[in-house]
Amino acid sequence: MNFLVDAQLPKSLSSLLVAIGHNSIHTLDLPEKNLTQDNFLLQVAKNEDRVIITKDLDFLESKLVKGEPRKLILVKTGNVKNQVLLTIIERNIELIIHLLENCDLLEIWRDEIIQHN
Repeated sequence: MNFLVDAQLPKSLSSLLVAIGHNSIHTLDLPEKNLTQDNFLLQVAKNEDRVIITKDLDFLESKLVKGEPRKLILVKTGNVKNQVLLTIIERNIELIIHLLENCDLLEIWRDEIIQHN
């Protein structure tokens, strides 16, 4: 699966996704790095069939109003250490991938994953 990890999340999340066999880029990989505008990220996600992973609720609004991005993961863990976030994702990646096959919006909390259709 192809992912695009937004600026509020660590680059190590993108690196983890690559290490476990997925295609992932972080905003730091883009020309404007973490200053990349949301519209550009939406275009990259559309052109490259990427799931945006973010904490930014602007993407949720865009998803609900415009249907973009096609697939979205909202990280709702609050302020946790990067390693805690990586552990949550790594433990649940198979479930996340499975859920994304059937839905287009996931919320990842510390102790649960909520899918929306």
